[in-house]
Amino acid sequence: MEDPYQVGDTLPPLEIPVTRTLIVAGAIASRDYQDVHHDAELAREKGSPDIFMNILTTNGLVGRYITDHFGPAAVLRKVAIRLGAPNYPGDLLRLTGRITTVDSENHTFIDSENRTPIDSENRTPIEGESHTLIEVAVAGDNRRGRHVTGKVTVTLPHEPHKSHESHQPHGSHDARSL
Repeated sequence: MEDPYQVGDTLPPLEIPVTRTLIVAGAIASRDYQDVHHDAELAREKGSPDIFMNILTTNGLVGRYITDHFGPAAVLRKVAIRLGAPNYPGDLLRLTGRITTVDSENHTFIDSENRTPIDSENRTPIEGESHTLIEVAVAGDNRRGRHVTGKVTVTLPHEPHKSHESHQPHGSHDARSL
C-alpha cells in the first residue's frame, strides 16, 4: 500500500495576520524582553520602523504550521529555521511547505539526549510503535519578501492509510487560535 505522503507533495499555505499583540505576546511567552519586540519608540530609535517579531515566535508558528497539517499524532523532532525580512505589525505571514523526505521504515531512530533522528550505528528506536519520518522544506513570506526558510523533521506513527483530507486541520487559520 502506498504512503499517504510523497516526496514533492506540497502543504496548503497558512496565512497568519501579524498583529502588534501577536508580536508582543510571542516575545513575552518566549521571555524575550528585548525592547524592539514591544516598544515601538525604542525600536524606531534603533533604526526599525516598528516593533518586529522575534525568532522564537516564528519558530512556534512554523511548528504550528506543520502540526496543523499532519495532525495531533505528529511529533516535531527538529525545526531548523533562518530569518530574513522582518515581520512588522500589519504584515500577513504566508507559510508554505514541500515534503522533501518520507522514510517509512519500521522504526524511526532517535538520539537519547535530544530525541532528534540520528543515523549512527548506536541507534535507539522510538518507544511504542513504528513511525514514518517526514522532512518538510518550509518558507514564509510577507510583503517585504522571504521572512523565514527552513526544514522541519516530524514523525508520525504508522496507522491505517488515510487520504490527505483526513490530515487537514479543522477550523480557522489565524493567530487568535494559538
